[in-house]
Amino acid sequence: MMSKEELLKQIGSRIKQIREEKGITQQELASLCNFEKSNMSRIESGGTNMTVYTLHKIATALEVNLADLMV
Repeated sequence: MMSKEELLKQIGSRIKQIREEKGITQQELASLCNFEKSNMSRIESGGTNMTVYTLHKIATALEVNLADLMV
């Protein structure tokens, strides 16, 4: 079974991968989600446990399904 830390890092990496594929900066994604850039940085590094609503906001901003953020 995957640890909480591993799961958060994998989700964060997936968010970063999709963001980069779409040519969006971390600052731009944070702005689209109405987050501070530092919060987006923590999310992408796996340093914070996001709510489902936060993941939904990110998926919407990236124009992907919520499931696409899951590993």
